[in-house]
Amino acid sequence: MPTTQETTWRAGRFWWDCASTTSTCALRAVVFDLDALTDIECDGHRVAYNAAFAAHGLDFEWSVVRYRQLLALSDERQRVAAELRKRGVATEVDVLTKLLADEIYTTKTMLFDELILERDLAPRPGLVDFVMDAVGAGMQIAVVTNGQRGWAEPLVRQLVGEGLVESVVSAEDVVKPTPDPEAHRHALWELGVCPDDAIAITGSASGLRAANSAGMPTVVITGEGTPDIPAALAVRPSFDGANPLRIADCQRLHTTWWKSHKTSAA
Repeated sequence: MPTTQETTWRAGRFWWDCASTTSTCALRAVVFDLDALTDIECDGHRVAYNAAFAAHGLDFEWSVVRYRQLLALSDERQRVAAELRKRGVATEVDVLTKLLADEIYTTKTMLFDELILERDLAPRPGLVDFVMDAVGAGMQIAVVTNGQRGWAEPLVRQLVGEGLVESVVSAEDVVKPTPDPEAHRHALWELGVCPDDAIAITGSASGLRAANSAGMPTVVITGEGTPDIPAALAVRPSFDGANPLRIADCQRLHTTWWKSHKTSAA
């Protein structure tokens, strides 16, 4: 993976050197979050939580449907506490609920780090074709994640392939995790591009908030269905289908966004 200095030299500028008065703005980079590459929530975190429940002697599991419902709660410990109350393990006034939820979360985190590379997670349908299309068009590629570098980089290579992603921004690179925009800003800095020159692709609501806060137009890959997400540039169930997502689509969306963005800012 090239160093920041090498990448910036190749790009010819730092993102803060970008001119703001040009009449056009070319798309130069795509920044994914890990949720856009694979369904890491249901196929990774959910599985780890079920193992954590068993480790704590709790005889229940989260189904995919139930887990997706709980994703409405942004804090993982809140999801666990809500499930404990639903199952009658704790009550609203039980002072031990938070402690048990914390213990389960800690166990889940340790189990997740152990099992994630053993899960053989599959890339989202059409992802590899999209990335190859983007690289062929000269795009720089970055991935951001709240995960640890030790498993995040191997997982990205497993999902996308060797040598295609120029930057993986992990938990070790930032102080504040997503939905804070720090990881996306760090990725832009490593690639040597400004927010106007990039597009983000996310598979989560927190990723959408982070990318938008970093000033990037964002495409959301939902995995199932296409809900109304006003803050997104576009919403797709996947990268493939009857009308697969291509980098040319992103370039058109980016151009439309940029013109609208500059008009509203004028």
